[in-house]
Amino acid sequence: MALIALTGGIASGKSTIARRLSEHGATVIDADALVREVQQPGSPVLAELAAAFGRDILRADGSLDRAALGARAFGDPEQLARLNAIVHPAVRALSAQRLAEARTADPAGVVVYDVPLLVEARVDDPWDLIVVAHAPAGVRRRRLVELRALTEEDAAARLASQVPDERRLAVADVVIDTSGELDETLRQADDLWRRLPALLAAPPTLE
Repeated sequence: MALIALTGGIASGKSTIARRLSEHGATVIDADALVREVQQPGSPVLAELAAAFGRDILRADGSLDRAALGARAFGDPEQLARLNAIVHPAVRALSAQRLAEARTADPAGVVVYDVPLLVEARVDDPWDLIVVAHAPAGVRRRRLVELRALTEEDAAARLASQVPDERRLAVADVVIDTSGELDETLRQADDLWRRLPALLAAPPTLE
């Protein structure tokens, strides 16, 4: 099984690339979906988050108010580290389970792990290839405001809470430029899939 990490900053177009690779036959595991799964009502992770950040991060039905939690954590390095220390171990365990299931289902398949916090938490995992979706911070900030209805201040805080682009680009085997039109991003994803056998046989040497 080939294991590919797909990462990028917030609003960088990772999900678009992941969907395209899925259409080509890859199994996609979405780290954000795993986060939501481990934070379900009644979960140990959610109970720990409520204890750490206050029960007002919970909605009336007991589910997590992600916006309220984000307001507490993003922009505050100490609080963000606290959040990650609670969530990351549970996500790591669940992702290992999902990867094992994918390997059993198709030992010769391609698995794409869509992981925003690769550099922060998973860069040393045994990836066969690391793909980075990249667009300048200004482009991503505009997407957050125009497409996700964040305020300029909230968008800037989200971007500031992540590692600098240079750190992601430094670990990339392949970079997909997502700053242009959608068709261009999809073309690059198609090209990646076409070149995948060669890339996996002889991964690029990082400088």
